[in-house]
Amino acid sequence: MNYWLVKQEPEAYSFDDLTTDGKTDWTGVRNFQARNNLQAMKNGDKVLFYHSVTEKSVVGITEVSKTAFPDPTDEKWFAVEIKSVQKFKNPVTLDKIKANSALANTALIRQSRLSVIPLTKDEYLEILSMSK
Repeated sequence: MNYWLVKQEPEAYSFDDLTTDGKTDWTGVRNFQARNNLQAMKNGDKVLFYHSVTEKSVVGITEVSKTAFPDPTDEKWFAVEIKSVQKFKNPVTLDKIKANSALANTALIRQSRLSVIPLTKDEYLEILSMSK
């Protein structure tokens, strides 16, 4: 199993929207590194959902429910399907992540503009712990 983080502006599509929908195709990614990350995702991989721009916090857990397929918005790119798993009672802010030395090397900090980010199991578990 692999671990990931996806970023989205909550005004465009929030975790609550995903929870209402149950699942969604993660489309519209137009960065080669993020595309490669989408292609590496496997069914059952755990994915943290990050509200970018206005909230800057990890707000919940999703899971890959369908591996990479041509993005219907532009078939030269790829998408995956994710499903809602659990909303955090306590969102984990970017400031808290930056203050945690165990997360100093996470791609969320090192490559802040990347929208689909790989996480190590330890990084994933640390963020989960911070949400308790």
